[in-house]
Amino acid sequence: MIIYHNPRCGKSRNALQALQSAPCEVVEYLKNPLTVDGLRELSRLLGLKPLEFTRTKEPVYRELFGNTIPTEEALLQAMATHPILMERPIVVIGNKAWIVRSEKAINKIKP
Repeated sequence: MIIYHNPRCGKSRNALQALQSAPCEVVEYLKNPLTVDGLRELSRLLGLKPLEFTRTKEPVYRELFGNTIPTEEALLQAMATHPILMERPIVVIGNKAWIVRSEKAINKIKP
């Protein structure tokens, strides 16, 4: 299990605490951003388009794209450069990933 974690985010801290009973790799993605290829793979595992796991209310998103909708490639590049744009927390188990922002979502994947 891998959890893409931001220690400053309460939902991320809660998910990490709830999932700590199972062995997991914690990736502080702000310190260790994913590459464009890594984000592309994460998109596949999530079953979501990049825009669907992007924090579009972040100021950097508005600075980069304004009111336009970026291409998937532009968005992946932006998330690789500005990892704050990636939704959190994201948990990967095997060949599936989930955004786990609620206790209900955590309980669905809890080993």
